[in-house]
Amino acid sequence: MALVLHAGNTNKNAFKALITAEYTGVKVELAQNFEMGVSNKTPEFLNMNPLGKVPVLETPDGPVFESNAIARHVASLKENNPLFGSSRYEQSCVNQWIDFSGFEIDSNTLRWFIPRIGFSPYIPAAEEAAIAALKRALAALNTHLASHTYLVGHSVTLADIIMVCNLTLGFSKVMTKSFTSEFPHVERYFWTMINQPNVKKVLGDVKQTDSIPPIQSAKKVAAAKEPAKPKTKDEPKKEAKKEPVKPKEEAPEEEEAPKPKPKNPLDLLPPSKMILDDWKRLYSNTKTNFREVAIKGFWDMYDPEGYSLWFCEYKYNDENTVSFVTLNKVGGFLQRMDLARKYAFGKMLVIGSEPPFKVKGLWLFRGQEIPQFVMDECYDMELYHWTKVDLSDEAQKERVNQMIEDQEPFEGEALLDAKCFK
Repeated sequence: MALVLHAGNTNKNAFKALITAEYTGVKVELAQNFEMGVSNKTPEFLNMNPLGKVPVLETPDGPVFESNAIARHVASLKENNPLFGSSRYEQSCVNQWIDFSGFEIDSNTLRWFIPRIGFSPYIPAAEEAAIAALKRALAALNTHLASHTYLVGHSVTLADIIMVCNLTLGFSKVMTKSFTSEFPHVERYFWTMINQPNVKKVLGDVKQTDSIPPIQSAKKVAAAKEPAKPKTKDEPKKEAKKEPVKPKEEAPEEEEAPKPKPKNPLDLLPPSKMILDDWKRLYSNTKTNFREVAIKGFWDMYDPEGYSLWFCEYKYNDENTVSFVTLNKVGGFLQRMDLARKYAFGKMLVIGSEPPFKVKGLWLFRGQEIPQFVMDECYDMELYHWTKVDLSDEAQKERVNQMIEDQEPFEGEALLDAKCFK
């Protein structure tokens, strides 16, 4: 039985396996007449993947789903495949960059792209957060590629195949030249990979987008997808009954006026002298003399009646044994805090030069308590110990200063990274 890949012929996640097959010399065929929304709803498909998601690889031993796992399976069919790296260490690095590609590049690209084409609600603050996270990931990738032609070693690996497929979505849909020009080594790497014969055979000619897609309404997209009602044939015409004309004022409204959204309880608090956006702007724009400008400005603005400061510490720091997993954990927490962007500012520090890494944070919240809607909707909150800052304690105030400015060493240890929520 040949390997059959069930997916559409434009699915970038399916391309991962097809490119891997070209490098490995394994024959993988696309399922014939596959139609998304139809083929993946059949009982036969759901037996292979109960979620109905694509791609799925049909093998003599059974199905494999999840695109990265499929690519790994195809690569494993060739013994000692150099796509896995030339040593155990390189194998780990390949897996590291595969995870980075998914968690940092692909997920943030999709958070930017999908709402714009109407497949999920468009929220400006969420888009801003996605773009910021994507830029941060591309900057890290750019730094690595400044001294590397490929992600691992001196030749193409599975990490490069998966990375180029994920970058293709960004380059072709949302990342214009003006956006990617900040990351010249990423640009060089991407076009180098795109023009590899085995990659080009699958992806064809890839062109960088000239513009970002305009925002589409999710309702319009849903309406466009709704199938047209079939016309009935040869129905006898019925004589229309004449109804008395009703006064216009008696006609019912077509649609009930939308009810106003309930206000967030924090919006009902007494006005505060501290304007959060002014502080965020000062923080972002201060490049020199940070203590004298930004820290002093923070305490000048701070309103202890309208806002409160909180320290947090991750409860399970002994589990933070892998650096990029720990960083992804903190990044995910900040993404899920998007709902509080209007009411909060935060700094998260990942501390230590060797594992286990400590995760500690400082948060500024509107009001005197941690907002209840944040506690209810962001499950990460329960993973941290929370302690309100005692402003009468000068040592605690100095700790606030150090966390805001990413002071290193912090509490005697090196900083692995510092992330800001603003």
